[in-house]
Amino acid sequence: MNIILLGPPGAGKGTQAAYLCKEYAIPHISTGDMFRAAVKAGTRLGLTAKSYMDRGDLVPDDVTIGIVGERLSEPDTQNGFLLDGFPRTIPQAEALQAVLLRIGKDLTAVVNIEVPEEELVTRLTGRLVCMACGATYHRVLNPSPLRDFCGVCNGPLITRADDAEATVRSRLEVYRKQTEPLISYYQSIGKLENINGLLPIDEVTALLRSVLTE
Repeated sequence: MNIILLGPPGAGKGTQAAYLCKEYAIPHISTGDMFRAAVKAGTRLGLTAKSYMDRGDLVPDDVTIGIVGERLSEPDTQNGFLLDGFPRTIPQAEALQAVLLRIGKDLTAVVNIEVPEEELVTRLTGRLVCMACGATYHRVLNPSPLRDFCGVCNGPLITRADDAEATVRSRLEVYRKQTEPLISYYQSIGKLENINGLLPIDEVTALLRSVLTE
């Protein structure tokens, strides 16, 4: 199973990625993981990426694609892989197709988890975190039994700055502009599968299993 998981922040990609990787015995690969592994291994591309990261700059696409090629050639991808957070743009997607062709692999599917924006805002802005122990809750989906205090340690619950509504909407806008065009791209090459992310978690999981084993 060679899978790309798409979806906006708050769509539930992390939850479903954990299921897929366990179910199919494949590694969950994110851009950050690839960079860290390449830097640790001291590869030429890893050291090049490190020079950009150390300056706080974005790693150029050509370096990123090279690192992706290295990572997808490693032994633990024999049964497949799940890419999360890459590609982010159509040029990256086109470069990824070239890498896969070179290493003799093909995508099984690109799964896009669809959730309306207002639901995403509700999910992301409703998170509460305990200042004392770090336990997480949600105002609507998983409220604390003590309302504004932690049910584990009684500590006060807060909303993190990156969960503020203005910040959340900004993140969603970046996603729409940068990553949403990938949906049309993968649809045009016959790889896209859309999943309704409004369904309960276990039903989303069942749909994923269905589209990946057709």
